[in-house]
Amino acid sequence: MAARIRNTSARESSSLATRWGSAIVPIEPHVFRRFQSLIQGESGIRLADVKKALLTGRLGRRLRELGLTSFGEYLRRVEADEPERIRMLDLITTNETRFFRESRQFELLDSDVLPGWAAEAAQGKRARRVRVWSAGCSTGEEPFSLAMLLLTHFPRDWDLDILATDLSTRVLERARAAVWPLSKAKEIPPAFLRTFMLRGTGPEEGRMKAGPEIRAFVRFERLNLNDASYEVEGPFDLILCRNVLIYFDPEGKRRVIARLLSHLSPTGFLLVGHAESLNGITDRVRAVMPSVYTAGCAPARARPLRSRREGLGVP
Repeated sequence: MAARIRNTSARESSSLATRWGSAIVPIEPHVFRRFQSLIQGESGIRLADVKKALLTGRLGRRLRELGLTSFGEYLRRVEADEPERIRMLDLITTNETRFFRESRQFELLDSDVLPGWAAEAAQGKRARRVRVWSAGCSTGEEPFSLAMLLLTHFPRDWDLDILATDLSTRVLERARAAVWPLSKAKEIPPAFLRTFMLRGTGPEEGRMKAGPEIRAFVRFERLNLNDASYEVEGPFDLILCRNVLIYFDPEGKRRVIARLLSHLSPTGFLLVGHAESLNGITDRVRAVMPSVYTAGCAPARARPLRSRREGLGVP
């Protein structure tokens, strides 16, 4: 999901009536509280009291599309209609990501973790397969970054699989298309860009698409991290759940992490966002470096690979 609530100004909220004609009745306090409860119950996301303008600003257009004039009417609609609840969650969340985000984590994978797995396989200590889960994949930059990195370390006869999941059906559609503005090319190391990305021409000018080599082993599914269990096929060698936990309350974080760890290989790695920590959340794993955890043996400190990251400029 890697979801973040969009910022909406009070001015945007108050302009609903002027932009679409007849007025929408201002949201009542008890209706807003029911939306807060519904959103947290469905997704785990806490909607603070100061986000009232955000909620009305983002849902107002949908009310117009449905011919509704009050948020209470829309609340009753989403409470009774599961597809509409999913659409509502799509509307109030945005998904912020980029290629090779959290570059220190990618450096650790590149310089220590992946070479270690290759060496173990050569010694017959592990199977020639890697399972990865990008939990909160947004528009696909994260799983395709991982796919590029895996293909630089493992021959094509390895069994590679990346599961990419998100709460939002809207972003999953974009992720499956694997097409982005060409402006995002600057986020990708030049060698990876030349090898794995296709540049659009003609009507596709100004866009780029993931090449068939990396699309072949990345699959996308909708998954709600707030669900009581996750229907995924593990165990996974690597799980990324980055910049998601910050939107859950402490108990919600503990539940999510416990479920994720139940699908992690005993020697696997769990990566969270740079502003997130598992301190006080679980004692089942230990930190390799800030935001990287394992229950197995910790690898050596990551070494920046400047030759691969030349010109990347990712913080």
